[in-house]
Formats: sequence, structure tokens, C-alpha cells
Amino acid sequence: QEQLVESGGGLVQPGGSLRLSCNASGFTLGDHAIAWFRQAPGNEREGVSCIASDGRFTGYAESVKGRFTISRANAENTIFLQMDSLKPEDTAIYYCALRARSALCSEYVPFYDYWGQGTQVSVSS
Repeated sequence: QEQLVESGGGLVQPGGSLRLSCNASGFTLGDHAIAWFRQAPGNEREGVSCIASDGRFTGYAESVKGRFTISRANAENTIFLQMDSLKPEDTAIYYCALRARSALCSEYVPFYDYWGQGTQVSVSS
């Protein structure tokens, strides 16, 4: 029924770019806040970016501001994360996540009800 599927990860050199996609099946995407999280080996999952249900508010972790851009295409039930000027510190598994009962962004993992399987992003020279 309801499912999130990420794609677009890969291996890039420092300074390179990737664009991640998350397809949200079974949702009316305009009703939900959706976020990107990431988890590096040995670290806890952290919020990267979030977009509110109306698409007007977007939030970013300080570590990615100015380099990452989140967007959504409601008609396609898809959200994107454009990642530019990638650094080795960005290496992680990236997950998209959806709040079932809220249109508001949050950085807190427990507030999200649906998660994708993750896509690996590796930044290395």
C-alpha cells in the first residue's frame, strides 16, 4: 500500500553532485511533511532537510545549507534532494521519511511514520 522508495545514490568525488529521488506511493503527498535523513557508519540518524506539505517551507541542517536543495513534485508523488559541493562528511545512507499525521517539518526521527529503504551516498577521492 503505502511505500517510500529512494534512488539516485552513488559514489562521487569531493565537490561533485548527486540528485536523490523519493517516490511516495499510496500518499496524497500534499498532505504530508517529508524529510531526508542520513546515517553514517557508527553515527545516529540525523535530519538533513525537510519540506512542509505546502512546499513553501524548507529546512536544512547547518552542515548542508547552501549545498543541498529539497523540492517536491506533488503530481508525481516525488521529492528530490539536490546535493552539490559534496564533502566526504556527507557519506551516509540517505533515507526519506514521511509524517502521516502532520504537515509540519521536524528533525526528530520518532515523528516520522514511513521510511524508505535508503540509498548509499559515498564521497571519496
